[in-house]
Amino acid sequence: MGFAKEIMAMRKAAGLTQAELARRAGVGLRFVRELEQGKQTVRLDKVNQVLDLLGYELCLRRKS
Repeated sequence: MGFAKEIMAMRKAAGLTQAELARRAGVGLRFVRELEQGKQTVRLDKVNQVLDLLGYELCLRRKS
């Protein structure tokens, strides 16, 4: 599953609408929509705000 679909699945599992997620994470609704649509360029600080609200963090790993 791609990153955008993962974010959407986490949001839905938390029982949040896009608007609720945006408000609670302190980001714009447009940002959440673009994030879930897989926009290629997004601000990492805002991604981290969304992930933090959902109880996740971004981690790096070496490609296999």
